[in-house]
Amino acid sequence: MKFSLIFCFWLMFPIPTSAQIDLSTQAFGAKSQGLGAVKLYNQDAWSLFNNVGSLDRIEDSEIGITLDQRYGLQELSTAALSLTFKKPGASFGIGIARFGGELFQQHRLEFGLSTTRGILSFGAKAAWFQTHIEGFGTGNALLLSLGGLAELGPRFFFGAHLSNLNQAKISKQSSQPIPTLLTVGITYLPAKNLEIHSELEKDLEHPPLFKLGLQYKLENWIFLRTGIHSAPNSLHFGLGLRKKKYGLDYALGQTTALGGTHHLSLFLTH
Repeated sequence: MKFSLIFCFWLMFPIPTSAQIDLSTQAFGAKSQGLGAVKLYNQDAWSLFNNVGSLDRIEDSEIGITLDQRYGLQELSTAALSLTFKKPGASFGIGIARFGGELFQQHRLEFGLSTTRGILSFGAKAAWFQTHIEGFGTGNALLLSLGGLAELGPRFFFGAHLSNLNQAKISKQSSQPIPTLLTVGITYLPAKNLEIHSELEKDLEHPPLFKLGLQYKLENWIFLRTGIHSAPNSLHFGLGLRKKKYGLDYALGQTTALGGTHHLSLFLTH
C-alpha cells in the first residue's frame, strides 16, 4: 500500500518531484528551504550540495545535519550530513544523504573542492548516487557537477551551478535519466541586515522554475526568512538562530495541493 502511494505520487506530480523531492535536485538545509529553496549564494555546510562554487566562501570549517519531512509521509523524508573544511587557498567537503523508506530509497555520497581567484569562487564535485526499489533492484551512477559564485560589486553576486553535467542515468541497465539542472541567479544585498535572492532553474526535462527569497537579520543572532517557488507554487518561511559556533535553522514550506513540509538543520563551526 505504501509503495503504491509513493509510486502514484511520483507519477501525478513529476515537476514537484524533480524540483523539490528528488535527492539529485532538492535544496539542502533549512536555510535554503526557508528562502524558497534557493541554492546559489548561501555560504555554509550545505554549499557542498547546493552550489559547490560557493564552498570556498565559508568563514570556518563546519559540520551540518539536516532533516526534512514532507507532506506527512515518512517515505518522502530526507536526512543528510555535511562536513566542510576551510583551508588556505581552497575548501573541500564530504557529505552523505538519504531519501525514502524501506520500499524506495535514494542515497548520495559526494566530495567537492572549491577555490577563489579574485572576484570568482568556483568548484567541482563528484557524487555517487544510488537508487533502490524493493522488488526491482538497485542502480548506481556517478554524477559530476560544477558551480561558481562571482562578486559583481559590494552588493551584487551572480551564481551558477550545473548538476549531473555528464547526464548519468539511474543505472547502466536503465534508460531513466537522473535530472540535469542548470541554475543561475542574482543576490542583492541592499543593507547589512537584508538579503534578496532570485534564481532561475532549468531541468532538461521540464519547464524552468523561478525562486525568490528574502532574509532579514533581526538581531545579530536572529534571522527571519521567506520565499516563493513556482513549481509547485509554494510559500516558504524560515527562522535562523546563531550563537557563537552553534546554529539552528527551521523552515516551513506550504503548497495548496500537497500540504506542508518541515525542515530542520543544525550546525557547528570549528
